[in-house]
Amino acid sequence: MIKLVLASKNEKKLVELRNILTRLGVEVIGESEAGVDVLVEETGATFEENAALKARAVMEASGLPAIADDSGLMVDALAGAPGVYSARYGGEALDDTGRYRLLLETMRGQTDRRCKFVSAICCAFPNGDVITARGECAGTLAYAPRGEGGFGYDPIFFVPGLKKTFSELTPEEKDQISHRGNALREMKLKLESYLDGIDK
Repeated sequence: MIKLVLASKNEKKLVELRNILTRLGVEVIGESEAGVDVLVEETGATFEENAALKARAVMEASGLPAIADDSGLMVDALAGAPGVYSARYGGEALDDTGRYRLLLETMRGQTDRRCKFVSAICCAFPNGDVITARGECAGTLAYAPRGEGGFGYDPIFFVPGLKKTFSELTPEEKDQISHRGNALREMKLKLESYLDGIDK
């Protein structure tokens, strides 16, 4: 089983990635388990660039292959905002609840509620190899938060086909359709192909 260090201090993200990747035969450990504590400035203009910055930094610090996810919410009516700034939307003083409340306030009176979650995942290896994958999940912005699960913008991300927000889904239901789940399934295929190539 391949072992990857997750370049994130978000425990909920670690749990989510571990849930999905363990089922795919990949072991994921946190930065603290690898004995590293890396602060990476997310200066990239795209999710892919930010994921690569984080993965490379943790790989260099730990000497182990590292995996990083950069994800966010893109709202059609806001020209794709908050996008790569999703985790910093409204400034550092806001928590998850403050950010989604600000977004709901910004969208007040707006009837076009279309949006999508995007996840870019990067695996960086000590030999310099890099693998990237991207996943998306389309939905609409709810008018008010619903549900207790998930994190980030999950309480206001509504999936029309299921008539539930991400926060109302079980972890298993969410993994099946989420942007991160889709990106990780693509990453798993790319990782398998990469590892097969190394073994030969």
